[in-house]
Amino acid sequence: MDEETRYEAVASRDARFDGVFFFAVETTGIYCRPSCPAVTPKRKNVRFYPTAAAAQGNGFRACRRCRPDAVPGSAEWNVRADVVGRAMRMIGDGVVDREGVPGLAGRLGYSARQVQRQLTAELGAGPVALARAQRAHTARTLLQTTVLPVTEIAFAAGFASVRQFNDTIRQIYARTPSGLRAESGHGMSGGTSRGMRGAARPGPAGTPAAPSLAGIPLRLAYRGVYAARAMFDLLADEAVPGVEEVIGEPGARTYRRTLRLPHGPGVVSVDEAPPSTHGPRAGWLEARIHLTDLRDLTTAVQRLRRLLDLDADPYAVDERLRADPLLAPLVEARPGLRAPGTADPDEYALRVHLGRAGASRLVAAYGDRVAQPCGTLTRLFPAPAALVDDPAAGRLATALADGTVRLDPGASREEAERALLTVPGMTARTAALIRMRALGDPDVAPDGERDHAAWRPWRSYAVSHLRANAANAASAATDANVPSATSAATDASATAA
Repeated sequence: MDEETRYEAVASRDARFDGVFFFAVETTGIYCRPSCPAVTPKRKNVRFYPTAAAAQGNGFRACRRCRPDAVPGSAEWNVRADVVGRAMRMIGDGVVDREGVPGLAGRLGYSARQVQRQLTAELGAGPVALARAQRAHTARTLLQTTVLPVTEIAFAAGFASVRQFNDTIRQIYARTPSGLRAESGHGMSGGTSRGMRGAARPGPAGTPAAPSLAGIPLRLAYRGVYAARAMFDLLADEAVPGVEEVIGEPGARTYRRTLRLPHGPGVVSVDEAPPSTHGPRAGWLEARIHLTDLRDLTTAVQRLRRLLDLDADPYAVDERLRADPLLAPLVEARPGLRAPGTADPDEYALRVHLGRAGASRLVAAYGDRVAQPCGTLTRLFPAPAALVDDPAAGRLATALADGTVRLDPGASREEAERALLTVPGMTARTAALIRMRALGDPDVAPDGERDHAAWRPWRSYAVSHLRANAANAASAATDANVPSATSAATDASATAA
């Protein structure tokens, strides 16, 4: 997009571009998302930035009305497999906060100077500034959804000192932390929900306290239409007992699961948006995050977002796939269908390699018990290192544990797939599914199908449509108690799924 096209998007308050770029107004010193409801500024006063961090680095403050720090992430980072795309996925997962820029650079196989130069050249901000913007958003979430002391929030969000935390909040939001907290009774479009006033409970020694089991309430923003029913159908079909569950009736279900996080276990839950309450353009899913250690908030949120594919661009996906006569009726039936990812890449690799029954066996035999069970959630999925001696999982588990196969957010998709194919017993189809789901690749071709070049770069979304269509046909056949007539789309989806 050139700048004139961007300005047209701003003038029309086009929400399709929220998170794709940001605009700042020189006369006010404020930056916004394209759909900001404020009066459109004059073109001569507007500047454009690819990231919120770039706008902040140039001295602009976040708009109070449109909350530009709370938009969905850009789908570009999922599409791109280069160093910038990989770096953005890793920064979102909290790598810079945990390991610093040297850790990020080491994982990418570049020097810290090279990473700094490439990110600054493309995004207008380096890894430290990008991580800082993310920390500020985490801090605002905690300020407005918990009653934790400000000092604990500062360190939980990843700031090195309370002074750094205070300075950052003032610079980005033009308010003090206490001023931000005072706004917690107001709705926050696309960001965190109204504050929950649960009491805090002590965390491990030397770490910030975690909130009570009421959890941290969040609104997980997405753009466009979101086909929640199809996503929750898939989550229910795949749920591994003890680790995951889907409760409630279609249209009002809740998905919950345990997570193994860097600083301790957690439980996340997300609600399927009821159609009567959340219209097709409501823009968020309600979620709750229960943590042992609040430093894991950013990581937990990002993993939930990747599982639900909340940073996708459904406008671009649907436009591309609708041009194919085979997919057009499927896209019409399920606009905004996502290509699901996973909350834990290593876990997904083991699950798809062994099947659901095999995964359930691993959980029962090796899964650590959680200290405070939540419903039927009683265990964590075992880490690869705990499975190296298992006769079925051992070879893949060993490759994951020793780094022969890397599936973290910054891993090279090509290299990961090649490494997977060296694991004894690994099929090309399973490796492709792992690449699609565990690595979030939006452009994996259906196994056994011709190369659908017309679907690029969204072939994984085509697989989602074909799979959902096959599941619907199978359900209809079961309801009628007669064999299903197999269409071309259903044939293709059976192979792809």
